[in-house]
Amino acid sequence: MRNFAGALALTMTCALALPVFAQETPVAGAVKEGSLEGKTLTFVSYGGIYQDGQVAALQEFVEKSGVTLLNDGPTEIAKLKAQVDAGNVTWDVVDTADLPPYVHCGTLFQKLDFSKLDVSKIPPGQVGECSVPAMNYGVIFMYKTETYKDNPPQNWVDFFDTEKFPGSRAIDGSGDPTGGLIEQAFKAAGGDPKAITPDDIEKGIQKLRDLGPDTIYWKTGAESQQLAESGEADMIMMWTGRAMTAAKNGAAYTPVWQDWLVVMDQMTIPVGVKDTDAAYALLNAYLGQRSQEILTEKTSYTPIHMDAKPQVDEITASFLTSTPERIAQGYQQNIPFWVENFDLAAEKWNALLSGN
Repeated sequence: MRNFAGALALTMTCALALPVFAQETPVAGAVKEGSLEGKTLTFVSYGGIYQDGQVAALQEFVEKSGVTLLNDGPTEIAKLKAQVDAGNVTWDVVDTADLPPYVHCGTLFQKLDFSKLDVSKIPPGQVGECSVPAMNYGVIFMYKTETYKDNPPQNWVDFFDTEKFPGSRAIDGSGDPTGGLIEQAFKAAGGDPKAITPDDIEKGIQKLRDLGPDTIYWKTGAESQQLAESGEADMIMMWTGRAMTAAKNGAAYTPVWQDWLVVMDQMTIPVGVKDTDAAYALLNAYLGQRSQEILTEKTSYTPIHMDAKPQVDEITASFLTSTPERIAQGYQQNIPFWVENFDLAAEKWNALLSGN
């Protein structure tokens, strides 16, 4: 009986211990040797230097896990929807723009199981129900140093104050409305962005109109960079990557960081992938410190691991948005509001761009 009881106790102990191993806490960047040997994953992003950098960031994951990594792109929501609807999903991990994972959460993109991901080092407020950030960059404005000298603008409210800070403005007119910009315009009009309503979108748009007829709506990032390098506008709304490049090329402008608008691509797992665990393994590896350092070193985009210390030049470092100071200064748009009111915002934004 003693032997039986001892064997039973040992069996129960082992049985109880097994789930501990099965639910081992993930560590961002950790990869088990040979864990995906013989398996294939397809990673989808936007091509160019950016996707090349992402692939470089995943190289250690590929080598350690033994997975075969295929690349596809660019990301197209319509193409992904066709795969999901047909029940034949060939994209395993997909990099998207800001809003799609919120618009299509649970329908095209899986609600994430955070017991399989380590998101502890991602900046606060950047993890969604169906996504984690792929990288960060920001929207800032740059002011011409010579124009404002010892009395420079300090924030977006100043950007919209043409009496106190006269001069021409240049704004992103490259595509869809920037929710954070409209929120800041509404704030400059005396509103509270935290309490914004659909009716307030027009108030924000009107504040943009009030900047005057000399406002430039640039159509490409390259155009915004050229505006800075030629000194054509006194204040320029810019993506941080383009602002950084302009600064490297000698543009005599100073960045304003207070309430910079947080922008991030999103990493997602589509509904219906054939090997969900393998997709999670890729995603968790991508979130690791060294992976994020490599991504930044290859692309100059900001890492989303708060301990990452990429080796970059001084100007590039000054435009990264991951330092404690920059994180504290950042402004995150009200994503649920803009998802719900996107069509209305787009209608009013397009009217603004067409001169109405």
